[in-house]
Amino acid sequence: MKKLLKPRREVGIVGYGAYVPMYRIKAEEIGRVWGVSSFPIQEKAVPGLDEDALTIGIEAARNALRRAGIDPKLIRAVWFGSESKPYAVKPTGTVIAEAIGATPDVSTADFEFACKAGTEALQTAIGFVGSEMADYAMAIGADTAQGRPGDHLEFTAGAGGAAFIVGPKSSDTVAYFEGSYSYVTDTPDFWRRQHEHYPRHGNRFTGEPAYFHHIVNAAKTLMEELGLTVNDFDYAVFHQPNVKFPLTVAKILGIPREKVLPGLLTGIIGNTYSGATMVGVSAVLDIAKPGDRILWVSFGSGAGSDAFSVVVQDAIEEKRELAPKTMDYVNRKKYIDYALYAKARRKFIM
Repeated sequence: MKKLLKPRREVGIVGYGAYVPMYRIKAEEIGRVWGVSSFPIQEKAVPGLDEDALTIGIEAARNALRRAGIDPKLIRAVWFGSESKPYAVKPTGTVIAEAIGATPDVSTADFEFACKAGTEALQTAIGFVGSEMADYAMAIGADTAQGRPGDHLEFTAGAGGAAFIVGPKSSDTVAYFEGSYSYVTDTPDFWRRQHEHYPRHGNRFTGEPAYFHHIVNAAKTLMEELGLTVNDFDYAVFHQPNVKFPLTVAKILGIPREKVLPGLLTGIIGNTYSGATMVGVSAVLDIAKPGDRILWVSFGSGAGSDAFSVVVQDAIEEKRELAPKTMDYVNRKKYIDYALYAKARRKFIM
């Protein structure tokens, strides 16, 4: 049985863009409040009072449009993946489509699959363009991740996102997709019921049966289907709930850590959930050379992984300079204390 997901028409990335909020809180500041002295990351990005997953998505989408250089009216789908969208009932995609000038001849939808909602939207965009239903579609992954006060998630739950515009492979695409693959099971490692403000996690499911099982199987199957090995990839970007997990999965697969580090940003911006691998890939595209191959594997609790093989093209050299680079946002920072952080995240408003 064929497992590889590959459209009839070859599809590439026409434009990409990321956005990370300016505010930061150090892990040691959170630890000071809760009496914790060891931390999974160094610091994380915090959205401002006027920022949410929607505004992050708009900024990322605008950057992707700058690099794409196309009329937004040509984008026939805007699909938004997030688990922290501002409205429970009201689409986010319509607001983003309006903000970038893509309405009214456009399909929009909000995707949910924990931290792989953004890549789920990307899979759909690849199929939409690959089937020739449209020439351009946009997929966005963005989150302002939630963490209960004092819970270990509070140390890692960050904010950020990225957008990718896909179109037919051509000399104008910055990279193209060789193929993709999705691996999904019902593994209850992380969830949030309706009306609950903070998620819960089943600790014993988080590692081996959830994260590692799905990412490793997705990556291995993708490579087997494409006839590739880890040596064929110049970069690897894995979902990054912390710094340890993606480095461990790289070790399991036999990938040198130097191929992972350029896209591993969680240690300095936190886990951006639906944006995590998308922001990581945007950082890699900012430095990659034509011909480089990227292994990209997301993970979403519940649980599943999307794996992609992406090959960088010549157009990257010119287009990457048309919008702020990912590290420009990462390096633009203003530190706040726990009190301001709690206010910005509305931690104690009932």
